Amino acid sequence: MPEPLTLQAFRSDLAEYLHQEPDDVDLDENPLDAGLDSLRITTLAEQWRSTGVDVSFLDLAECTSFAQWWQLLSERQAGAPHADA
Repeated sequence: MPEPLTLQAFRSDLAEYLHQEPDDVDLDENPLDAGLDSLRITTLAEQWRSTGVDVSFLDLAECTSFAQWWQLLSERQAGAPHADA
């Protein structure tokens, strides 16, 4: 079973694509304004799915901040139901 996604791992994943240190990632920032394009968002969604989180590009695209991404990922990881279920 894969390791659960933690906030620190989430920040590290984002930092890799944003060329920042994990602690410098502003969770209130809009992913598109931060410089992530659709390919990078898709790649992150795939990476997080490999940890067992049921998330898609469209799920992430509907969110307007990294904090909303983390909330979504946390809920999905905890087994909260979502609209597609």
